Amino acid sequence: MSHTIEQLDAEASVLLAKYSSNGLKNKDRLAIPVQEMPSQAPEIRVNNMEEVALGYTEAQVIVESMRCLQCATAPCVDGCPVRIDIPGFIALAAKGDFARSIATIKDSSMLPSVCGRVCPQESQCQLTCTVGKVHKNVDKAVAIGRIERYVADWEANHGTRSIPPVLSSTGKKVGVIGSGPASMTAAADLRRAGHEVVMFEALHKAGGVLVYGIPEFRLPKRIVEEELHTLSDMGVKIEYNFLVGRTATINDLMEREGFSALFIGSGAGLPNFLNIPGENLIGVFSANEYLTRSNLMKAYDKAKAGTPLFDSKKVLVFGGGNVAMDAARTAKRLGADEVNIVYRRTSEEMPARREEVVHAHEEGIIFKYLHAPKEILGDDKGRVTGVKVILCELGAPDSSGRRSPVEIPGSEQVLSCDTVIVAIGNSSNPLIEKTTKGLKVDRKGHIVVDEETCATSMPGVYAGGDIVLGSATVILAMGQGRKAAKAMNEYLLAQEKVGGSAT
Repeated sequence: MSHTIEQLDAEASVLLAKYSSNGLKNKDRLAIPVQEMPSQAPEIRVNNMEEVALGYTEAQVIVESMRCLQCATAPCVDGCPVRIDIPGFIALAAKGDFARSIATIKDSSMLPSVCGRVCPQESQCQLTCTVGKVHKNVDKAVAIGRIERYVADWEANHGTRSIPPVLSSTGKKVGVIGSGPASMTAAADLRRAGHEVVMFEALHKAGGVLVYGIPEFRLPKRIVEEELHTLSDMGVKIEYNFLVGRTATINDLMEREGFSALFIGSGAGLPNFLNIPGENLIGVFSANEYLTRSNLMKAYDKAKAGTPLFDSKKVLVFGGGNVAMDAARTAKRLGADEVNIVYRRTSEEMPARREEVVHAHEEGIIFKYLHAPKEILGDDKGRVTGVKVILCELGAPDSSGRRSPVEIPGSEQVLSCDTVIVAIGNSSNPLIEKTTKGLKVDRKGHIVVDEETCATSMPGVYAGGDIVLGSATVILAMGQGRKAAKAMNEYLLAQEKVGGSAT
């Protein structure tokens, strides 16, 4: 049962009176309960697009920070793709020194407000947390992401947003393709080194998947805009409506536009489909399109929307990842009477974050496990009327380690609906590959890079994020952006030492 923010704050205040961060023994820290995240009540939030999780109170964040054992080996840092000094920023938060806490995070990450909200800490830094291991439950680990979110929001609310320092100009011009988390991280690190940085964004708004993919109720767009303002204040230039591969190619930028190096972080925006009959019917959407219409074009705001809203009453969402949860919960907020998630496996194999699944259940989303779509049905006007599915049972594990769904002969049934949203992943857009001679990609169209440097098969060209990894997390994309920027700085320095020709 969830509690109000006032109740949770009062409970945390009692714990603060009981414990002091000075002189706490490990057994005391282990006895402190995990602080519950305050959130909007389900019956209220399904009627708005405002953020569901409301964030810790000051008392809560200090209490949660006091749970950290300050391990000498810092296993949590090993679980962080950008290697934030997690014990360091938590120790400062426990003392209420939020300014130094956020400064510690920003030594390694420029997107703490974002990562604190959408990163799967339970499978990264919190998975390796000693507290969770002692309790034999990752849910009992220190809530690293929630602490990170608090101190990042504290900085924003106090108007103390800092601009990273920029070294004197190197005279080198560097291009960054895309403006998602990998590109934003690479651009910041490259600009810090003193290079002129130009970011190319295909859409009319920057932010990539953070803007068009993740709903407002999980990640308010003002937060992404603030981070982009930081880049602009550092001197990063952003060119909008610039589609690399059409407006100009990689070779054009390198050979004619004077760029010394390029980073490709264009994401994986080509939606996958099941290739079953009926996917071309009216009322079938890719999750990409559906979420872009809502998030980027504000379809939910009927008075100001930049796109029509499809009036759905009964929705089926194919898939079990975070994107499927986002699509289903968005459909509920856009007015659907009933929303179902159709998934071929069980809840145990579902890759979506547990928190998002819990929120979906609370909001009345129906889960149809062990159902595999076989055909989308329509009427004589070409509109969706239902989906033929077949029941499954789990067989042996597949290459991903999850048990494979095995169809049960003769178990077909029809689920009625007027809307289908396909959320089964994305592939890389082939445009850059097709227009770039010498760029090596794998069989799935992902750019092949060196694991340590993110260098591609083309000299001076680097890549990271979903265009390399497929559908990855924000923090993994950021990790690649950081690796690439480091290697690019070394490449540019080597060019300078040999008089402009790379070694």
